Order: sequence, then structure tokens, then C-alpha cells
Amino acid sequence: MATQTRKTWRKRLLIVVALAALGALAVWAMRPQPIAVDLAVIDRGDLILSVEDEGRTRIRDIYVVSSPMAGSVLRSPLDVGDEVVAGETVAAFIRPLTPEFLDARSRAEAEAAIEAARAAVQLASAQELEASAEWSFQQSELNRIAELARRDIVSQREFERARAAVNAASARMASAQATLAVRERELEAARARLTAPQVVDPQAPSAGEDCCLRLHAPITGEVLTVHHRSETVVRAGEPLIEFGDPQLLEAEVELLSSEAVRMRPGLRAEIDGWGGDHILAARVRRVESAGFTKVSALGIEEQRVRVVLDFEDPPEMREGLGHGFRVVARIVLDEFEDVVRVPLGALFRHEGDWAVFVAGDDGIARLRPITPGTRDGSFAIVEAGLEPGARVILYPSDRIADGVPVTERDG
Repeated sequence: MATQTRKTWRKRLLIVVALAALGALAVWAMRPQPIAVDLAVIDRGDLILSVEDEGRTRIRDIYVVSSPMAGSVLRSPLDVGDEVVAGETVAAFIRPLTPEFLDARSRAEAEAAIEAARAAVQLASAQELEASAEWSFQQSELNRIAELARRDIVSQREFERARAAVNAASARMASAQATLAVRERELEAARARLTAPQVVDPQAPSAGEDCCLRLHAPITGEVLTVHHRSETVVRAGEPLIEFGDPQLLEAEVELLSSEAVRMRPGLRAEIDGWGGDHILAARVRRVESAGFTKVSALGIEEQRVRVVLDFEDPPEMREGLGHGFRVVARIVLDEFEDVVRVPLGALFRHEGDWAVFVAGDDGIARLRPITPGTRDGSFAIVEAGLEPGARVILYPSDRIADGVPVTERDG
């Protein structure tokens, strides 16, 4: 009987223990599970307030060689990147244009102009003969009166009148000779209008460079652009080739006008994204006072302002960087050293104020209002509400609330 009683109590005890274990397991399974979050530790460090945008490099002074006349520019003797010496390197050869072919009417007009010029020459020649005969007559008359004046047969007045007549006849003869020369040149010009263009045989050897006008490089530097590589006809003033000194390199950045108003000459800048393995130092040299409208990739019209930067590093540190290269410019507006920083991803608005969620040592998220100050693209200065060493939750979702258990996400 006693044995039977002990077995009964043992069974009941096992049942109670099993029920208690099941209850504990159910309570553990139903309790809130910690939410995996990303954490960041508040620390002290430097904060740089800057403006960053894409830009491009350019040579400060570009020299453009243009054609001084209408003609045919020969195939370029230079390629982009070739080094040139001022006044020595030939940049281009210009051959004057040949006359145009004349149609029937133009040819008839030119032939008529030749006949008119020939008649004008004949008229001028006759006038020159007349003036010459008049001068000869007046000269002989002066000789006769001079002999009479020597014998006191005529007065001195008559002698002076005869000499004046000779001078006038001499002037008329000189005028007639000059008129004849003008008419002869006009005849030559009229004949030149009938000059036919020379037909160049493509199989014939080149006439040489002596037939052409040579244009030399204006500076010592490199070729930046060749506008005409092959032979072609150009107008007077048309650009042919551009030169620049690669040592005088600068960067141009087009900033939004709202950002450009904070720029001023002398600000420190950094040039990145140019292809090298280090950042280049630069400084703002000029902020243009006129803006312009530019359409962004999204089709939005923006007001932009050009800001020019000077490189401070020697040319050896930017080897390979040339004219028209893409760069990323970061212009430093202000710098703060050894300040308490909070990642911008931890900040959010709560009831009109800024706040963060702090993960305590007990694994519970606590809502904490803070006062952020100046911020850059990654951090904000903590003016009040956080101390170094605190762990804040990055990018909190709507599942995070005050008092919710959290755990740091692996990886």
C-alpha cells in the first residue's frame, strides 16, 4: 500500500514538473524578441563643412591660331599632344585660293572691261604725247625768250612768264604720264580677271611648302585641338589649331547659385576622382559674378555659377591630368576640430524636435532628444543630449520605440 502511494506521488510530481517546463517554454517563446539594428558609437573627431560637385580641368590661357585669309589649309603637320616651340614650330600651311571659273556672262563682262581699259590706255597715251609736245614747245619758247632777254629785247616779266609756262607744261606731262601708268595697271587688272583657275593633277607631285603661308606656334607648350586634320578650304578668321601650356592647369566647377554665394577667393579645396591614387590640393581663385541656366540630367533648370580653382601641388603630383578632364571638387567652407559627432542616419524628428534612439547596456532602446549643430554630408555636431561612448541606432524603423529590446545586427 505504501509502495503504491509513493508511485502515485512520483507520477504527480513528474506531471507537475513537465507542466511547469511547458509553461516556462511558452512564456519564453511569447516574450518580445530583440530587434536587430545597426549601431554606431558616438565619438569625438573633426567635421569639415564643404560643398562637393563635379568639374573639369582646363588650361588657363588657350591660344587659337586662325587663318589670316581665305584659302586652302594643307594637312596638319601636328597632332594633339605634340610639343611646340614659340615662333619655331610651324602650325599650319595656307595656300591662297585659285580664281573661280567664269560663266558666259561674267566672261563677256571681263572681256568688255579689258577693251574699255585698253581704250583708256590709248586715251592716256595720246594725252601723254600731247603734254610732251606742249612741254617741248614751251621749252623751246623759253630758250628763245631767254636769248632775247639776254640782249634786253624783251622784259624780265616776259622771261618769267615763259619759265612758268614751261613748269606748267612739265606738270601736265607728269600728270599725263601718271594717268597712263594708272590706265595700264587697270588694263592688267582687267586681264587678270580672265585668268583661269589652275587645275591640279591629283597624281602630280606637291608644289612644295614655298607656295604657302606658314603660321607658327605663338607659345611654347602643347597642341590642344586640331580643327582641320586634312586639307580643306577655310574662311578668313576660321580657327585652325589651339595651343596651351599644360603647366598652367586649373579646375572649373559649376555650382548651384545658392552654394556659390558662400564661396570666396582663398578657400581651401580638394580635387578627387581624377584617376590618381591621392587627393590634390587646390584653392579658390575666382567666383564669377554672373550665373547661367543649365538643365540637369533630370530635366530641371538650375542656376549655376562658375568657380575657378588653382592647383597648389606641383605638376609632378598630377601627372597624366590634362585639359578637359573630369574631376570631383570639394570646397571647404569651415572646419571643426575635436567635436562630438553623431551620424546623420541616427537623427529623426520627434514631436518637432531632433532625437535619437540610444541602445543601453541592458539592450533596451531609449528615446533621447538631442540638439544637433553644424552638419556635413555624414555627421552633425552634438551640442547637447549625447556624450562620447553612447551607442545610437542607425536608420531606426517604425518597429523601434522607447523601451523596445534591441540587439546589434551581425556583420
